[in-house]
Amino acid sequence: MPKPIRHVFVCSQNRPAGHPRGSCGAKGCAAVVDEFMQQWQQRQCFAEVAVTPTGCIGPCGMGPNVLVYPEGVMYCNVTKEDVSAIFDEHLLGGKVVERLVAPADVW
Repeated sequence: MPKPIRHVFVCSQNRPAGHPRGSCGAKGCAAVVDEFMQQWQQRQCFAEVAVTPTGCIGPCGMGPNVLVYPEGVMYCNVTKEDVSAIFDEHLLGGKVVERLVAPADVW
């Protein structure tokens, strides 16, 4: 397997209902993870991008959260509909999707 240019981590954390930190699971991260995996496979961009569902990457109150390396960019409040923009613009195009970037005081 070739070393990818970018690695995207998609929070798939679930916590019990009523947990004080909340969770990306309660905000629909399963659909976001599924969309990342589906688009990754459809696009056949395995040499350019690695996609990894992960546990909590915080901040839980702003999830679902997505983290892209090597740039270290965190996206917050990501929806299934945002995944295409992240792939097209950032993962394959190299341009950060500014409207989804976590505020500076968070990340």
